[in-house]
Amino acid sequence: MSTLPSVLVIIVTWNKKSYVVDLLNSLQKLSYPVEQFDVLVVDNASNDGTAEVLKRDFPDVHVIENSENLGGTGGFNTGLQYAFEQPEGKYDYLWLLDNDVQVHYNALSELIDLLESEQDVAIAGSTMMQLTTPWRINEMGAYVDLGRGRLELNRHQEDVSGLEGKTLEQLHESDIDLSEHLKHCRPSMDVEYIAAASLVIRAQVAKKAGLWDDYFIHYDDVEWCLRIARMGYRIMVSARSLIWHLPADYKVPTWVLYYDNRNVLYMLEKHAGPGSVKGTRSWIKKKSLYYTLLGKRDLARLHLEAIQDYEQKKTGKKDIVLDDCYYSLLEVEKLLQEEGIKRILIPWTVNLQASNLQSTLVKTMKIRSDLHVDYLVPPPFLKDALLCQLPGAGSLHVPAGRIRRMLAYLRMRNKYDLIFQSDYQPILPLNLVAKKILFVNYEGASLRLRPSLKMIVKFIRSFLKQRGGLDS
Repeated sequence: MSTLPSVLVIIVTWNKKSYVVDLLNSLQKLSYPVEQFDVLVVDNASNDGTAEVLKRDFPDVHVIENSENLGGTGGFNTGLQYAFEQPEGKYDYLWLLDNDVQVHYNALSELIDLLESEQDVAIAGSTMMQLTTPWRINEMGAYVDLGRGRLELNRHQEDVSGLEGKTLEQLHESDIDLSEHLKHCRPSMDVEYIAAASLVIRAQVAKKAGLWDDYFIHYDDVEWCLRIARMGYRIMVSARSLIWHLPADYKVPTWVLYYDNRNVLYMLEKHAGPGSVKGTRSWIKKKSLYYTLLGKRDLARLHLEAIQDYEQKKTGKKDIVLDDCYYSLLEVEKLLQEEGIKRILIPWTVNLQASNLQSTLVKTMKIRSDLHVDYLVPPPFLKDALLCQLPGAGSLHVPAGRIRRMLAYLRMRNKYDLIFQSDYQPILPLNLVAKKILFVNYEGASLRLRPSLKMIVKFIRSFLKQRGGLDS
C-alpha cells in the first residue's frame, strides 16, 4: 500500500471536448502513482458530446453532468460539494485544474511534496507557462492589489534562460526547476493568489472555507484564496511544478468584461472596504469611456451594467447581449469586396499573419485593381515591431515624437474607407481616419463604426450624470 496522500482531481469543462481529452491523457503520464488519485470531471451541460466521450473512453473517470452551464464558479462548486460529501479522510488533497491546460509529468508530485513539507500552507500552485511560447512564464502566482482592485502577476512574461526554443514536448520530458534558471527565485515562495488552473488545497481546509461565492466566472478563485489566507494559512507557488496555458493576450475580452468588473467590486467589498470599492468603481467608468472612444459601445455598456448590477446586489450568470458586429474571417473577405471600401490603412500593430488575414488581403488586391492599401510603418524607436509583408501596399511613415505623431494621425482624418486596428494594441487616434474600423485578433474580427462627436458627448453627459448618482 502506498503511503502517499490521496488526491481528488477536479476538472470543469464546457464544450472543450478535445482539450479535456488531451488533459486526461496527460494525467495518465504523471509521476504521481495513478492509484493515489481519482479524477472528477464536471461537465457544464456541454453540447459537443463531451460527457459521452468521457464515459466511453475514460471509464475510471467520474463524470457529473450539470443541467446548465454554471460557469467556473458553479462547476467547481459542484466538484467541491462532491468532495465534501465523501467519507472523512478519503481524500487528503483536492487538485483544481482548468480543462485546457497541459501539465508537466511532475506537476502534482511537486505540489504534494511542498504541502507535505510545509504544514501551515493550505494551497500550493503550479507556475503557469505560456502554451504559445512554452519557455515564457505567464504567472508564478500573483499578488492582489486591494487598493486598486488589480492582480499583480508574479514574473509575468519573463523568459526562462536555458529553455528558449525548446518545444512543449521536450519540456514535458525534462526535469525542470525554474529556480535553477531564474535570478532571485526559490523553489517555492509565498504569494497571495493561485489560479484554479492548477491549485492543490488541503481537503479539510477547503471544507472549512466552504464553496466559492457565486461569481459565475472570474475573481471567484481570487476571493477564495483571500478567504483562506484570512483563516491563517499560507499560499505558495512552486517553481518545480509547471503547467502550460494559453496566455490571456490571445483571448480578446468581450462578454467576460462584465464579470471582471462586477466581481472585483464584490471581492473588494469583502476584503478591502468602501474606499477601495469607490476608487475601482471610478476606474471602471473611465474604462467604459475608453471603449466608447474606440467605437465599442456594447463593451462600454457592459462596464456600466457591471456597476449597476453590483449596486443592486446581482450575482451569478447574466444574459449578456453584444452588438452584431463580430466577424469570422470569411465575412472579412466579403467586407473587402464591398464597393465602398477602396482605401485601407493598416498600422504596424496588426499582425496579418497571426490573424490569418494576409492571404485574404493579397487575394483581394489581385482581384480588385481599384483597392489601395497603405501600411503605417512603425516609428524608428520600435526596432522590434513587425514589418508588413503585403505586396503592392504603400508605406506611410510617422514621426517618432508623440505629439508630432498625434498631429500626423489627425491630418489623416477621413482619408480612408476602412482602418484595421489590433484588438491587442489599438491606436486610439487612428479611429479618426476612417468611418469603419475593423478590429482584428487571432480568432476573428469585429467591425465598428467610428463614434460620432454627438454620440461621444451624449455618452459623457450620461456618464457624468450616473457618476454623481453612483458615487454619492
